[in-house]
Amino acid sequence: MKDYLVKAIAFNGQVRAYAVRSTETISEAQRRHYTWPTASAALGRAMSAGVMMGAMLKGENKLTIKINGGGPIGNILVDANAKGEVRGYVSNPQTHFDLNEHGKLDVRRAVGTDGMLSVVKDIGMRENFTGQTPIVSGELGEDFTYFFVVSEQVPSSVGVGVLVNPDNTILAAGGFIIQLMPGTEDSTITEIEERIKSVPPVSKLIEKGLTPEELLFELLGKENVKILEEMPIMFKCTCSKERFADAIVSLGIEEIQQIIDEDEQAEAHCHFCNAKYQYTKEELEELRDQAK
Repeated sequence: MKDYLVKAIAFNGQVRAYAVRSTETISEAQRRHYTWPTASAALGRAMSAGVMMGAMLKGENKLTIKINGGGPIGNILVDANAKGEVRGYVSNPQTHFDLNEHGKLDVRRAVGTDGMLSVVKDIGMRENFTGQTPIVSGELGEDFTYFFVVSEQVPSSVGVGVLVNPDNTILAAGGFIIQLMPGTEDSTITEIEERIKSVPPVSKLIEKGLTPEELLFELLGKENVKILEEMPIMFKCTCSKERFADAIVSLGIEEIQQIIDEDEQAEAHCHFCNAKYQYTKEELEELRDQAK
C-alpha cells in the first residue's frame, strides 16, 4: 500500500479531520539516518504529524517543526509543505532504550519533557508565523495536541504511532488529527471522546491494514465522515549540489581560497537526508571566481 493522507469533515462540518499512512516515508528516513528503534519512533511520530500539518497549508507554503525536550535524542527537525512532501532528522539517531512499563518504545525518555515544541510557518508573508508551546509529555501525540489547543486555539486530538521490526526496519507508521470547529455541539464532542478512548493505538490499526479512510471511520464513525481529498505523501529533500554550491559562493573569496589551499577539496553534508556532495579543487576554483 502506498503512503497517502486524506482530508475529511465529519458530523456535518463540525469536525475537520486528517489521517495518514506514512510507513514507507518513515522507512526512507530510517534508512537514510540509520535510526535505532526509539529514535525511529520519535522521528516517525514527528514526521507523521508534520506531513498532516503541511497538508493544512496551501500552494507553496511550508513549515518547520523543531522539538527539543532536553532528552538524549537532542533536536528533532521536520520540514513539510502543502504538497505532501516531508523530511526530517534527529541529532542523535542511534538512541534506543528498553521498552517502557507499557511494553512500548520509550519515546518520552528519548525526547525528554523539559523543553519546547515550535512550529514556524512560511505562508508567503513578510514575516513567518511562529508558535511555541512547552513539551507536556514527550510522547509527541499529546504534545502536538497541546500545541494546537494553546498556540492555535483549536481543540484537537492528535494520534501518531510507529511500529519497528526486530531488524530496525519500520513495520507501520501513521496518524490522525481531529479538530473541532467553532460551535461544535457538546453531544458531538462526547461521542468523539468516547470513540477515541475505545480505539486501539493508531500504529496497531495501521498494522492491521486499515487505510487512512478506515482510520477515520474507526475514530469518528463511517456514517459521520465525508472524505474531501486524498494526497500522496513522500520523503523528499530539497538539497542539491547546486544549492550547496551557492552556499559555498556566499562564504566569499578568501574563505573559499583557504579551503583550496588547505584541503584542495570540500564535502557538503545535508542533515535532512544524509546526502553528501563532493567538490574538487577545480570546482572550488570556479566557485571562488563566481564569488568575485
